[in-house]
Amino acid sequence: MSSTAGRGPRSGRVLLIVLLVAGLVAALAWWWHGRAKEDVLSEWTADTGHPLTAEQRSVRFAAADLAFDVDPAKKALGGIATLRFDVLKPIDKLQLDLDPRFAISSLTADGKDARFDNPEGRLTVTLPRSYAAGEKLALRIAYAGQPHVAKKAPWDGGFVWSKTPAGAPWVATAVEGEGCDLFWPCIDNSLVEVGTVDLHITVPKGLVAPSNGRFTGLTRAADGRPTWNWRTSNPNNYAIALNIAPYKVLREEHRSRFGNVIPVFYFYLPGEDAKAKALFAEFGPTLDWYERTIGPYPFGSEKVAAVETPHLGMEHQTINAYGNGYKPAAEGFDWLFHHEFAHEWFGNQLTNADWDDMWLHEGFGTYMQALSIRDRLGDLPYDAWLWKQRALIQNKFPIATGHHMLEKQVYDSKVGPGTDIYYKGAYALHTLRNLIGDEPFFRATRRLVYGRPDPRPGNFTTRFGTTEEYVRLVNEETGRDLRWFFDVYIRSARLPRLVTTQAGNRVQLQWRTQGGRPFPMPVEVRVGDRVETVPMTGGRGTLTLPAVDTPFTIDPAGKLLMQSDAVDRFRDWTAEEARKKAA
Repeated sequence: MSSTAGRGPRSGRVLLIVLLVAGLVAALAWWWHGRAKEDVLSEWTADTGHPLTAEQRSVRFAAADLAFDVDPAKKALGGIATLRFDVLKPIDKLQLDLDPRFAISSLTADGKDARFDNPEGRLTVTLPRSYAAGEKLALRIAYAGQPHVAKKAPWDGGFVWSKTPAGAPWVATAVEGEGCDLFWPCIDNSLVEVGTVDLHITVPKGLVAPSNGRFTGLTRAADGRPTWNWRTSNPNNYAIALNIAPYKVLREEHRSRFGNVIPVFYFYLPGEDAKAKALFAEFGPTLDWYERTIGPYPFGSEKVAAVETPHLGMEHQTINAYGNGYKPAAEGFDWLFHHEFAHEWFGNQLTNADWDDMWLHEGFGTYMQALSIRDRLGDLPYDAWLWKQRALIQNKFPIATGHHMLEKQVYDSKVGPGTDIYYKGAYALHTLRNLIGDEPFFRATRRLVYGRPDPRPGNFTTRFGTTEEYVRLVNEETGRDLRWFFDVYIRSARLPRLVTTQAGNRVQLQWRTQGGRPFPMPVEVRVGDRVETVPMTGGRGTLTLPAVDTPFTIDPAGKLLMQSDAVDRFRDWTAEEARKKAA
């Protein structure tokens, strides 16, 4: 058989089809590669909270000067970052984080070219020489590109390129989950806060760019575009934010109960004056409530501010994102503004030492809305607010494990606590406050936030906190060992279950906990017109009724977070209905 056998018309068509399919596969592969490069973050960039390397622990991140050139029409960002470090131990290289979609055009160390490599966003800089302890190091990094676009901000991080109702550019960043490396070179770990950050944000004419800290002036680029300049101190790295639109601004000065005067701002879109003024009227009273309840506003030398954003919200230090649409509420306040403002204390002043401690941000931040309602409206709306959130608790994972966690492991409810760090954390704090009383509760909380019991403007700085530290503080303030409380509510997935057994006029109460952990939580019981407290030494207690048929109510004031069959059925039914609608 000759070598040309079988090459008739049919085999030619087959060959043509094979070539077309191969070409289509190649085209699809090329398209997907381009799409992945454009839309999909590398695994390293998407993660936040990797353990610090030896070199990163050998420096202090003293200052960052960040110059941004934002082009909304092209959805592009150019940046020049000058990063200054105090060297604590000898180093000859340093690791940073920067999304690899940005092309780095130059990188120098103290003015000398430095070699670098940025695989998957792990930017390693080989320094021109070794640096000894006590020296200072300055890196200058010029880069540009199209930053990652958030698909569903703020839950999915990145840039939001939007338009105002009038068609003007409206741009925002929200990067808590994925981290600062989505748009500037940083050390993407919550343990690293930069001493001072200067921001220079150049935008098209007619646009305003509010950002973190104190406004240091408006300058002009060579082509006349405005550059908005800001300076902030000790921000946690995901709190740096860009916000760009033709904003209008409301301003007032707030005289704090601690004697200092704090500038207060709200940046909002044109055409919303009446609604903006109504929201702005909440700022001063809310600030005063937090200062009265927790302590001094941590950033009084800079500002209090919120900015209207095209996404729901985020706690950006001194420039909280607000996108709640000015919705009215029966409780008489904007919960989103209140919640994000809580993070100035629980998140920006007090920062989690590990993502595993994130419930200290979100649990306290959520509980502050309930406490505010209690102070303004009384116990019934307070209880209703907490009960509304009670059915949202999932109880699948502990809200803190005592082990290192990445951000995604905490917020993803498939592998971690997810929204339980909000709702379960808040209800656990409600139960704790009722157990130990207001004075010990707020003293321990104040020491956690400020690192001292007597905070005053100027006598504290930002700090890191852990769950274990809070346990210690509660024990110190109460003079009791309450580790059992945190072991069951914070470090266990399942809620404690109270089992009641009646024999005649005697009712036996017994706590059952995950793993049989000790839980001597006293239980209030209403019998007729009186409420008595049943001690639960060893997790057991006995109640004697006046008669066999005397009705009684367990926990009549709703102080205890405990397992409930009814709540569990309602929660599971709600989840199933949501799945059906999504299908």
